[in-house]
Parts: sequence; structure tokens; C-alpha cells
Amino acid sequence: MKKALRIGAVSLALASVATVGAIFNMEHTSDDVFAVSPYVQTAVLKQGATGGEVKELQRRLKQWGYYKGAVDGVYGAKTVEAVKLFQRKNGLTADGIAGKSTFAALGMNDSVKALEGQKNPSSSNSSQSSNYTSSDLYLLAKCIYAEARGEVYTGQVAVGAVILNRVASSAFPNTISGVIYQKNAFTAVSDGQINLEPDKTAMNAAQDAMNGWDPTYGCIYYYNPAVATSSWIFSRKTVTTIGKHIFAI
Repeated sequence: MKKALRIGAVSLALASVATVGAIFNMEHTSDDVFAVSPYVQTAVLKQGATGGEVKELQRRLKQWGYYKGAVDGVYGAKTVEAVKLFQRKNGLTADGIAGKSTFAALGMNDSVKALEGQKNPSSSNSSQSSNYTSSDLYLLAKCIYAEARGEVYTGQVAVGAVILNRVASSAFPNTISGVIYQKNAFTAVSDGQINLEPDKTAMNAAQDAMNGWDPTYGCIYYYNPAVATSSWIFSRKTVTTIGKHIFAI
């Protein structure tokens, strides 16, 4: 009987180890939205680096068409060239090295926070995202698509971030639908473009914004200076410019 119990205990332990291994080695299989990834954070990534964080970098670059190689976790020459291309397209120093600015532009918030020395980097992102429903995600994507589908990807995430920043601000409604449908808040609502079907890029941008990527650094306004007619909006303090939009507070 004791021998049988020992064998049973060993079998149970092995099964538990196998289960844990399966959880932490799952591959990303969805092309629709970015999933939370248990990659390991390092200081910066450059040619010769290996590991899960490199794999996440490659996956995102490939998702957006910058990288054509295998998502193998090896920072080789093709990855360097893909990073340089991404950096040039997003106004960053094109050195092929993934540091804080490149991580931020890619939406790799865990890596950014690791470089900043924060503990438990994924906890804040997870809690923020969990506050919203799939309907919220879809509506946010619709507004991003309607307002910014011609912008670079970072600019689309930025529009989503502004909406979420408004939700968090006491000066605006405290729901995504409330912010988007607030009277005269968004041109896309007034002219009916909000009813267009969002594409995959807009869905990805909405998910990244919900996961905590804010390229605007907390802005609650944005406008295109080429078409804006309100003198009031020009009085707001400019924080950054992404594509055709100026983001302000």
C-alpha cells in the first residue's frame, strides 16, 4: 500500500510539472489581438540576444509587416534590419537596438517598465484591461478606425489612449461609450463614420491602448491642425505630435 501511494504521489507531481510547463510555453496563435506574453525582460536587445523577449519583439514586428523571418527568439541580422525599418518609420534613431523608446513604440510595456525598474510590470496593464468588456474593445476600435485609420499604427493607439485617458479623468464621462458619444466630442460620431466596421489594425490598436500603451503621455485632446477650426483647441498645451495629429492636455 505504501509503495502504491508513493508511486501515485510521484505521478501526480510529474503531471503537475507537465501542466505548468504547458502553460508557460504556449505559443501565440491569434493574429487578431496581442496577447499578454510571459517573456523575460532584459536591459536592451541587440544583435546576438536570445530569448522570449526577442521572440515577442519579432512577433510584433512581423504582425505589422516589418519582419519577414522566423519568430525564433534569435536577434539576428534580419531582426536588426526589421528594427531599423520600424525605428525609421516611427521617427526613432535607426540603430537596430531595441531600447526603451522602441519598446514603447511597439507597445511592449512590460519591457519599458522593466527598464524603469518597476516591479510586477504586467500587473497594472492586466488590471486596466480587465476593467473593460469585449463590447468596450469593439467600440474603441470603431472610434480609432473612424478617426485615425489613415494614421501610422502608433497614432491609432494614441487616439485610443486619449479616449481611455478621458474615461479616467473626472472632467469626462467614466465609460468608453460615454466618452465617445459625448455631444460634439468626435467628428466621426457626428458624420456617421463611427458606424464603419473596424479592421484588424484598429482592433490591435484598441487592445494595445487597453493594455496600457499610451504614446501621448496622458493627453486628453488631439486634433489635426490642418483642418481644426476651434481657436480653443490651439490654446491647449502640446505634448507630442504623431502623424497628422497633435496631442495635448
